Amino acid sequence: MTFKKTMLNEDEIPKRWYSILPDLPKPLPPMIHPETREPVKLPPPLFPSECLKQEYSEDRWIGIPKEVRQVYRLWRPTPLYRATGLEKALKTPARIYYKYEGTSPPGSHKPNTAVAQAYYAKKDNITRLTTETGAGQWGSALAFGCMLFGLQSSVYMVKTSYHQKPYRRIMMETWGAEVFPSPTNKTKSGTAILEEDPQSPGSLGIAISEAIEDALADEKAKYSIGSVVNHVLLHQTVIGLETQKQMELADDYPDLLVGCIGGGSSFSGLYWPFYHDKISGKAPKEAEFLAVESSACPKVTKGPYIYDHGDTARIVPLVKMHTLGHMFVPPPIHAGGLRYHGMAPTLCLLNQEGIIQSRAYNQIQTFEAAVLFAKTEGILPAPEPAHAIKAVIDEARKCKETGDAKTILFLLCGHGHFDMQAYDDFINGKLPPYEYPKEKVDESIRKLRELYPWLNEII
Repeated sequence: MTFKKTMLNEDEIPKRWYSILPDLPKPLPPMIHPETREPVKLPPPLFPSECLKQEYSEDRWIGIPKEVRQVYRLWRPTPLYRATGLEKALKTPARIYYKYEGTSPPGSHKPNTAVAQAYYAKKDNITRLTTETGAGQWGSALAFGCMLFGLQSSVYMVKTSYHQKPYRRIMMETWGAEVFPSPTNKTKSGTAILEEDPQSPGSLGIAISEAIEDALADEKAKYSIGSVVNHVLLHQTVIGLETQKQMELADDYPDLLVGCIGGGSSFSGLYWPFYHDKISGKAPKEAEFLAVESSACPKVTKGPYIYDHGDTARIVPLVKMHTLGHMFVPPPIHAGGLRYHGMAPTLCLLNQEGIIQSRAYNQIQTFEAAVLFAKTEGILPAPEPAHAIKAVIDEARKCKETGDAKTILFLLCGHGHFDMQAYDDFINGKLPPYEYPKEKVDESIRKLRELYPWLNEII
């Protein structure tokens, strides 16, 4: 087994984030108020002021505060590896690289934005941030960021994950967070769900509603989110910007970029800078982008591109995105970070334009890929990026058949050290290969159209 690592020094941590908004092929469809049907922006009380400004900024490059870069130095730059062990096992002529974000203290890419959001909240004299979390990686990252800047954090963790992943909860609590299994009786939205279904396993849509409701009821609190929205994806571009420099050191450039998608933040952080290369004419070759999701939550591969709410209680405006419907409650698969019903609007628009391709795999397929990767590369991947690894393996095998020596780059956005129950279930044959039925998607969207009969007029 041979490892090849391409490293930068800490002075090469990016000084600016890249925003894709000025470079989209067409403007993002505006958010819409569900009652007036008029374009609307996110309410000012929701996020820290600088995050709201970044959300709609048309600036292509946005400076990273020195205080944020100072914290980044704890784990950044992160390594880029050549997966020579995996290449050898697959007998492929493809060159496989992976950017590894599992070296951060919380173990994933999530603190890239958590640290920035906590910093901006501190500047606004906010004392507490509320949020939701699925698998717990985002909640862990926000607890970490809030701890560094002296803020309190309240985390609504999807109940299924709360019980599946107790060590994530313990990590959050160690950093000072209060963690609640969502749905709870603390909020009106959570109470309503429990009255309808006392055994509800929860969903990210429900947890989002609870976290937003909590924040809006406290003038010293703001809401923080770990994916989907523009300013979060912006903060994640430190990943792709570093990777560009590292690929230069390797004297290579990707033909294909692959990432998993739950809300779209990790993959966007990787591909946005390479997209800029592509549309600005800087790319030495025509790179392709492949987004991979769970077949248990197939919003891009099965969900329509339609206006929907980002949360179950319909607190936030309607957003145009691929969706399974805001009332979607996912099956309790282990890839908790991929169980959100919607998707980043920027990614959805580029998918509609044919610039991004998408596919879905079930959890048996992804854990088979994860185990092969662990045996050949030594790193135990989280269930979420195992979806990307499965796609990479498939593409590398195609290269073996065709003799095409492609360069494949993917994002390993977190380690699986807190996912051992998932690996145990896989090894002992307890994981079902769940495919979310198209009939359930159709039923959910039918209910959405019944709620807003005028949706057909604006699609």
